[in-house]
Amino acid sequence: MLGTFQHSSLRIELAASQQQIRESLVCPAQFRQWLAPQTFSAGLPDHLQPGTVFTGWLGPVAIRHQVEQVEPNGIRLLLSQGIDGFHQWHWGDGWVQSSLAGVSLLPLNLGQTLSLLRLRYFLTNQAR
Repeated sequence: MLGTFQHSSLRIELAASQQQIRESLVCPAQFRQWLAPQTFSAGLPDHLQPGTVFTGWLGPVAIRHQVEQVEPNGIRLLLSQGIDGFHQWHWGDGWVQSSLAGVSLLPLNLGQTLSLLRLRYFLTNQAR
């Protein structure tokens, strides 16, 4: 894989419950909304489970996701193709943390920051 090894961990506060954050991260119907313009493969289950494999596209760049763990307050995804590494999420009432590490040509920290801001916006507007 071409690219640079990158690692980033970010944590933000949200006006949302642990359950609302969990649903936003493990339900494809929800994460498709706040991760737009990224698109995802069809046929995903209602909730991600260990072993689920799907592809996301950021324009022409494909990123394969394999769900490694799903817990009440966390999810871990193994990434390949456009990013070779992992993405791990942890959450609780009022906060979410994202840890991302991998080799890629993409600016991972920028994408991670934008994703967290979009998640905050999505959850804030969902509560209204």
